[in-house]
Amino acid sequence: MTPTAETDYWALLGLPPDSDSEALKRAFRREARRWHPDLNGNDIRAEERFKLVNEAYAVLSDPRRRQAWESRQQGGAGEPGADPFASGFPSFEHYLAVVLGMAEPEPMDRPEPDVAAHADWPAAAPPPPPPPVQAAESLETDVWLSPDQALHGTAVELELADGTLVEVQTPSRAGDGWRLRLAGVTPGGGDHFLHLRVQTDEGLRIDGLRVLYRLELLPPDAALGCAVEVPTLRGPVTLQVPPGSSSGRLLRLRGRGLELEGQRGDQLVEIVVVIPSSLTEAERALYRRLQELALEE
Repeated sequence: MTPTAETDYWALLGLPPDSDSEALKRAFRREARRWHPDLNGNDIRAEERFKLVNEAYAVLSDPRRRQAWESRQQGGAGEPGADPFASGFPSFEHYLAVVLGMAEPEPMDRPEPDVAAHADWPAAAPPPPPPPVQAAESLETDVWLSPDQALHGTAVELELADGTLVEVQTPSRAGDGWRLRLAGVTPGGGDHFLHLRVQTDEGLRIDGLRVLYRLELLPPDAALGCAVEVPTLRGPVTLQVPPGSSSGRLLRLRGRGLELEGQRGDQLVEIVVVIPSSLTEAERALYRRLQELALEE
């Protein structure tokens, strides 16, 4: 996604302009958790908002990109229609300044050549055009962590495109879906993102001290209620699903999350009502009867 001058990244993160880096990190984590698509299955805006939140953090936490964005916000892109190369190509430094939107460097003092004294010299060949600017490309790598590694933080070794090995320390209380940014390390100066994945074989997802689980139910079980066994980090438990539970409803298992420094999180169970892909004729007849009853009301 390409940042636009019309997007107010500070307002998007709920921060006043020029907030410090710690406030920026806290706001990013809060909004990323709030709009994560896996936690907003019924909200079609969640994925787009989640992308904008990540975009806002990537721009505001990078001094170079933030300066360029603030310049665009203040209308600093130059007069419309102005051609910076109307009189020919400037020096390569000036060329980069125009293409990248940076402040132009001061021109170097160059003495004018004494044409009269060297009239017999052959005309100098025109300077070659500046080399193309390599577009910055962002990369992303999935990094799988255990719940304990996500809770306490761990060292992750990553090999960059040029063969360089870097070690990244993940933060404590990390969650599934978090993205860590290595700024300017890809060819062309792009960023490399580490996409943290913290999930168990049973389908439990870790988010700080919380544990998240999606429980799929058939329509009769969701409508009438049922007792169902769900996994937790400390073994399965029986959960009583209330009657009339729709998709998106969250049920809480208190104290079934992770524990750190005397704090223990909960496990949230999200109800997902599913329709079988194939129905028997008797089942179809029952659904038709339910449809008729709904129309009669």
